[in-house]
Amino acid sequence: MNRLPALEPRLERLAQILAGHAVEQARPTRLDLDEANALIAFAVTPRVSLGFTQRAQPHEGHRTPFPTAQSKIHSLWTDSVITMKLLVLGGTKFLGRATVEAALARGHEVTLFNRGQTNADLFPEVEKLRGDREHDLSELTDRTWDAVVDPSGYAPGIVRASAEKLTDSVGFYLFVSSLSVYADRSKTMVEGDAVEELGDMPDDRLLEDYSNYGALKALAEQAVAETFPDTHANVRPGLIVGPHDPTGRFTYWPHRVARGGQVAAPAPPEDRVQFIDVRDLANWMVGLCERGDGGRLNAVNDGVSWSDLLETCRDVSSSDASFVWIDGQFLLDEGIEQWMGLPLWIEDESDKGLHRADISRATETGLTHRPLAETVRATLELAETTDAAGLSAEREAALLEAWTAR
Repeated sequence: MNRLPALEPRLERLAQILAGHAVEQARPTRLDLDEANALIAFAVTPRVSLGFTQRAQPHEGHRTPFPTAQSKIHSLWTDSVITMKLLVLGGTKFLGRATVEAALARGHEVTLFNRGQTNADLFPEVEKLRGDREHDLSELTDRTWDAVVDPSGYAPGIVRASAEKLTDSVGFYLFVSSLSVYADRSKTMVEGDAVEELGDMPDDRLLEDYSNYGALKALAEQAVAETFPDTHANVRPGLIVGPHDPTGRFTYWPHRVARGGQVAAPAPPEDRVQFIDVRDLANWMVGLCERGDGGRLNAVNDGVSWSDLLETCRDVSSSDASFVWIDGQFLLDEGIEQWMGLPLWIEDESDKGLHRADISRATETGLTHRPLAETVRATLELAETTDAAGLSAEREAALLEAWTAR
């Protein structure tokens, strides 16, 4: 039987299961950014024959094959989803929560490992273990899983400890990193580009200004790659948005537009922004584990213009909003903060690459995006604004007055 090399460790480990269940019943009917202490892992039970006849070709510079959307092997594997047993360190907040939901919807079994401090009543149907990845991973001893998804780590030492603990227990490690790892964020960012270096900043904690965030994520990626050299994925999302988003960043726009009236917006309206719906990201990540797709992968959408984004918010909310497009330099002169003051807005050329990420590799490994209107609608229904993101009504009124009087 020809096998994908990325799958060989788990297939060998579970040879008896594979022998006994090479062909199984048809699958049943289908039913940010950071989360403290989150880790996801799987144990495989095949649903269908794994008798592949063709190997996918690897991307240049990578040791494991990444099936393309056009290849036979990708089509076979997409249609031949395996059942996985999923362990999550965390799994009850935003990306971890969405990943559990995606895994359950695809028929996988889920176990949560967390401290029980956030949304502890979620997912009553799954097994729940209590622990803290920072201090004690003993509950993971003598357990076997197929793959691990780590959506929250940024301290390299903690990520390395998790990876080393699971070296003999899992066959594939998926780490959720960030587009912030790139050293040069002024241009289109491609997976092989240089990453941030820590310098003299601390490697065991996140600084208040987040200045070491990208470098910490880069070192955590390195820890995973060194521990699982041939069977890992380092996923690099941009801004994660949608249901249960705790940051309030993208969330500001659907809610602000829904209130109607004149909306201060950053010019020019044709500038594009990139982000990703948490449900699209989670579903794709579960698929990466199912297929054993690895390597470094940027993860955002293709980009939408500011005008399309805000007009979609208006259409979905049926509001009477109108948009006042304000020059970026004027916004800076008025003291409006980039990224958080007007969420998603980036004026500095040194960071505009955060909206110019190349996603061709993610697309080849199955990443798809739902219509923008679905993301906006779910955000209105299931995400709340925060005081930390966006303009207050008073601040926006003063800005609009200043722009009119210029």
